[in-house]
Amino acid sequence: MESLRNEEQRENLMRFFKTAPGEYGYGDEFLGLKVPETREVVKAAVKREASDACIGPSEREQARPKVRAVKDIPIDEVPALLMSKWHEVRLCGLLILVEKFEKLATKRLENDEKAIRGRDEILTMYLRYAERANNWDLVDLSVHKILGHWLLLPSNLGDRDYKIKVLDDLAASDNLWKQRMSIVCSWKTSQQGDPSWCLRYAEIHLHHPHDLMHKAVGWMLREMGKRVSMDLLRDFLRQHAHEMPRTMLRYAIEKMPEEERKQWMDAKTF
Repeated sequence: MESLRNEEQRENLMRFFKTAPGEYGYGDEFLGLKVPETREVVKAAVKREASDACIGPSEREQARPKVRAVKDIPIDEVPALLMSKWHEVRLCGLLILVEKFEKLATKRLENDEKAIRGRDEILTMYLRYAERANNWDLVDLSVHKILGHWLLLPSNLGDRDYKIKVLDDLAASDNLWKQRMSIVCSWKTSQQGDPSWCLRYAEIHLHHPHDLMHKAVGWMLREMGKRVSMDLLRDFLRQHAHEMPRTMLRYAIEKMPEEERKQWMDAKTF
């Protein structure tokens, strides 16, 4: 990944992810890789068989170093990626965990004991290194596919009460990114028709002070309404629209008809 470094793109990413003093991403360091380039590295790292095929970042940059496919990277090597100072390398580690989890979460393997143990191992590692997902993109590209999916599957770690405790601990953390995990993981549960996780953690974070959480909660409420029930979303808004931060409310109602959006933004009740 270091061989793919792009200085111009690096400067753009550092501005985009707010790395200046006083901003939420302060201190983060970038190589300057776009997400598709990182995904190509992941694709190579999780291949089941060795390959001599070369994958280049683009046709225009054929002279740049290329990524060679390797055998499936052992899970115990992933922490070295997660502990990297480079943002994109940490993302690579997280996406490798996503790929490994998804391979063990197919319908055929849902109740397979070996797959359950593998998923629990990945989930445990993900939580152990949760603070290394220290920007919104690192959370949003991984948490619903690992933690969110795990909530819906059999686990040897514990039952639903245990899973609630896992999310409660994240939500109660003083770490912004762990807090974001507790709500954004509901993207997956809402996709699968379960609104309970979204509604619980949207209410818990209703008065969160950070704009990034306002956006995350509103986004997840919008997805819950879209995937499960707009009536459930409206019920939530009837209870809470008057106290929701405007950004959160604006995100939550984004897919509603324009006239209804205006009414909600005026905090009118139905």
